[in-house]
Amino acid sequence: MDIETDGRYGNKRMHNRLGPGSGGAPSSTNGKVCNYWRAGRCNRFPCPFLHSELPEAAPPKRPTGPGGNVWRNPNTGGRGGGGHNRWGKGPGGGSGIASHKPPDRPCKYFLAGTDCSYGERCRYPHSYCISDSITMLTPLMGHEKGVTGIALPAGSDKLYSGSKDGTIRMWDCQTGQCAGVITMGREVGCMISEGPWLFVGIPDAVKVWNMQTAAEMNLTGPTGQVYALAVASELLFAAAQDGRILAWRFSAATNCFEPAASLDGHKLAVVSLIVGGMRLYSASMDKTIRVCKTCIMLTDLLTLLVWDLATLQCIQTLSDHTDVVMSVLCWDQFLLSCSLDKTIKVWAATESGNLEVTYTHKEEQGALALSGMPDAQSKPVLLCSLNDNTVHLYDLPSFSDRGRIFSKQEIRAIQMGPGGLFFTGDGTGELKHWDQQVSSDHCLEVLTTSKNMISFSPVTSFG
Repeated sequence: MDIETDGRYGNKRMHNRLGPGSGGAPSSTNGKVCNYWRAGRCNRFPCPFLHSELPEAAPPKRPTGPGGNVWRNPNTGGRGGGGHNRWGKGPGGGSGIASHKPPDRPCKYFLAGTDCSYGERCRYPHSYCISDSITMLTPLMGHEKGVTGIALPAGSDKLYSGSKDGTIRMWDCQTGQCAGVITMGREVGCMISEGPWLFVGIPDAVKVWNMQTAAEMNLTGPTGQVYALAVASELLFAAAQDGRILAWRFSAATNCFEPAASLDGHKLAVVSLIVGGMRLYSASMDKTIRVCKTCIMLTDLLTLLVWDLATLQCIQTLSDHTDVVMSVLCWDQFLLSCSLDKTIKVWAATESGNLEVTYTHKEEQGALALSGMPDAQSKPVLLCSLNDNTVHLYDLPSFSDRGRIFSKQEIRAIQMGPGGLFFTGDGTGELKHWDQQVSSDHCLEVLTTSKNMISFSPVTSFG
């Protein structure tokens, strides 16, 4: 397929003049940079303003005491997950604040899809990302409203995307072209795949397709929109708008999903589910996260509750986020959660087995979605979508900044693929295909030869 990369970085016209001319400049202009020089069109000689950028201020000295800049809960004795705490150590991560600033934002006219009058002379990058480690391969256009889910079923040569426009689009992995459209008639709230199965959340139901057998099912029970789906221990979980999490168990005898349980506890819509080890974690608009032992974790009024799946009794209550918890992610033995309170929190189990916050990373904007993948050296990379239409990429556990992705509207859907590939979907309905390894040899065709999905958290396949 044709690969389009947006990498036009404007070349600024450079001059040899590095300071004010001999004519002198009024004291009020000292230390100011010429805006016309920045745009590459200053014709004053001598110019009373500087024709060079001001040097950056020296960064503040970092603490050198025990533990560096990593915050530890004093109740954990610094253990927070068993071993030396390395969260937040590294460039841009030590203070718990996103201190690293990218070279600049892309050109606002380029992002808006309009012509930039400066063209190649524009001082802002004409690119959708500022990073040395990723590049955009191609956009996938077709949806008319925001993308809410992206999936890559095993054994299929198709990429699937769901949208608020009420459609599911199938994209050919060899050509990048839309191969078909399924009209749902209702907004798609979420979408995941597990093995050959494709699950789609819509208001009051979950649609299920088997890509190998063409079997189709309609699972009823949810009330309102289904915002999140997850699988664990032969169970399918659906998080609904009314705060309930419904579970269906797969029956190999009937090759169907049968109702298994209803997990109640949330007061508002559950918006995120993730499986980690023998637990499933969920985040809710009621600002909480709950945990169900051996399977599930939910959220409730500014607290984190732990539930025993066998008895559905709460066994632990945690409280830390101060606004809506938008997404949760499992990495290694840690749980990561992000919120509109502008924080990413790292939770770890203490020696007693309880979860406690071991590190808090502060953002400048509310956090919407988390995802993760290994880089070319198998080191973990965290992707965090913010409500300023950007996605920040961080090394873990240092939280060192390794770049940003920019979009026209908020990015709510992020899906990992094989070989360093990943996909994002924004509020305009546009999908973008990215390559983390910056290799021209990587394209959508990789998806047809590699079916091993990359995930931070282990999943359980249906029989």
